[in-house]
Amino acid sequence: MHLQFVGCGDAFGSGGRSNTCFHLVGKGINALIDCGATSLVAMNKLAINPNDINTIFISHFHADHVGGLPFFILDSNYVLKRKHELAVVGPPSLKARYGEIMDVAFPGAKTMQWSFPVALHELEIGKRSMVGNLHVTAFHVVHDDRAGPCLGFRFEAEGKIIAFSGDTQWTESLIDVGRNADLFICEAYMRDKAVTGHMALTLLEQHLGQIRPKRLILTHMSNDMLAQRAKLPYESAEDGMIVEF
Repeated sequence: MHLQFVGCGDAFGSGGRSNTCFHLVGKGINALIDCGATSLVAMNKLAINPNDINTIFISHFHADHVGGLPFFILDSNYVLKRKHELAVVGPPSLKARYGEIMDVAFPGAKTMQWSFPVALHELEIGKRSMVGNLHVTAFHVVHDDRAGPCLGFRFEAEGKIIAFSGDTQWTESLIDVGRNADLFICEAYMRDKAVTGHMALTLLEQHLGQIRPKRLILTHMSNDMLAQRAKLPYESAEDGMIVEF
């Protein structure tokens, strides 16, 4: 099993990085975790075939996490001629928001018929659910619930745990998201300055002893964080980076 950072950037393209999108592949698993606006371009650069992807998990409805979904759907329909089902999995309200997201990007797409079925699944917060060959638990995090409820994810597959904070300021739920995870991907938007809805690394550091991830990789970094990466004692994500399990 492996995870590739298709995009690890913030909403503003800091450092020239693509928007958030991770590609998780294992036995019977081929999924995206978030699908930010630049995801299809980044996937094409990395030679990732969208037709191989069975599931897209969405953490919240800001465009740097979901804005690539309409491009993915239209490419699958018109270019790749996809026939098999695509599951889109996300927060409560996904079913209501999906049509809006499609129609804003491509007016009329809300009512279009595709060459393949799109199955929408809303996760129950706090409940461990089975999606394909993945167990996933969604946790409510503190970002901006006008775009949510915003979620962090804890995935279980092949005896491994992959955790993702989503976009969030420090919240106690992150202890449950990342506890003892084989890989904990955590937002670190700022080094020291607290920003509403986003993580300051200094706050995360205060709780790493409780979380105890086996491997921590920082993502969604602002220019402030990118300028200080070389001084940090933690790994940080790069577009295209692959983590093997």
